[in-house]
Amino acid sequence: MRLSTLIRLVLLAAVVSSASGQFHLGPKPRQPSPTPPPMRKASDLIRRQEPLKVNQSLLKQATQDNTRIVVSVPKQRAYLMIGDQVVADGPVSSGRRGHETPHGHFNVMEKDPNHHSSLYGDFVDGSGRTVRAGVSARSDSAPSGTHFAGAAMKWFLRLTGEGVGMHIGILPGYPASHGCIRESVDGAKLFYDYAKVGTSVDVGDY
Repeated sequence: MRLSTLIRLVLLAAVVSSASGQFHLGPKPRQPSPTPPPMRKASDLIRRQEPLKVNQSLLKQATQDNTRIVVSVPKQRAYLMIGDQVVADGPVSSGRRGHETPHGHFNVMEKDPNHHSSLYGDFVDGSGRTVRAGVSARSDSAPSGTHFAGAAMKWFLRLTGEGVGMHIGILPGYPASHGCIRESVDGAKLFYDYAKVGTSVDVGDY
């Protein structure tokens, strides 16, 4: 067989094989990389909590003398109760790991509509500008020219002598506080209004 004929046959075989996907001249074409799934926003990862729910007919019967409070740590909810009936059911954020909210039976020790923490807050300068935020008065040192300003805890119901209580706070959908029970704005006001010094508060795995 002549050399030119042999070359033509080899080239023809290469073309046929390439068309059938079994043979390629040169490097294989690169397969497109799979598109990674879009990253989820942080807000999508935070569990949405149901807002405050109020039984208006029971609320008309509620007084500071016939109500009690139950806080469910697993459910991250607080309940204003008359006996075994739920008057109001609101979202909370209890203490995070290492700062867990104490469980047990408590009684409201103090009511303060404009309470400020004596332990957690910010270091601010003479003009009121925050120099360092989220500090502990117990373990952090104030920079020169600053002083400690306790975090606002509006509608505060004190439960322990160490300062654990219920008050307005940020609700991210999971335990995040230093031990207190944070509430929504409307929930904190309602629980405050229908509690008195001595009101029963049970905190636990309900």
